[in-house]
This record gives sequence, structure tokens and C-alpha cells, in this order.
Amino acid sequence: MKSSNPGKHVLVSVKVIPNAPKNHVVGWEDGRLRVRVRGVPEKGHANQILLEFLAEELGIAKTRLTIRSGDKSRLKRIQIEGLTLEDLQKKWNYA
Repeated sequence: MKSSNPGKHVLVSVKVIPNAPKNHVVGWEDGRLRVRVRGVPEKGHANQILLEFLAEELGIAKTRLTIRSGDKSRLKRIQIEGLTLEDLQKKWNYA
């Protein structure tokens, strides 16, 4: 996703499922984005994999994503700079 919206950001709720066979966005559930990641939930490894994967999927720099809460939880709030919630919903078919 190449769209950019300078000065704007979105705070999105994400449910992370670690130890998956591959990185994959499952979709939206209860207003949260569900994401499976290969990383193990130790020493922030799954968090790093999550941010790298989302940045790649969105076509943006990893530096534009920040975990605002949930560092040690499966439920996280991630701030994404330059995109809107609508951009994310279109990307991952929010129903």
C-alpha cells in the first residue's frame, strides 16, 4: 500500500497469534486485526516480526509503526503513521 497521508496516523488494535508456520493477516475480528506470526513470544521477537511483516504488507518503512501498548500481550495497539483506518480496512477487506 503506497498511500501516504502526512501528519495523520491510525491506532489499530491487533491480536497476535505467535508460533505460526508463516506470517499471515487472518482478517478482522471484533474490530481487531488478527495476525499470525512465525516468531516466538520471547524477548520481543514476535513483536519485531509483527512490525516487519506489517510494514512489508503495507509498503511502508518499519519506522512508521510503533507498538503503543501490549508489548507483552497478544492484544496490542499499534500506531501507523501516514495511513488511515479506512486504508487498513480496504487492504484487509473489513466487512
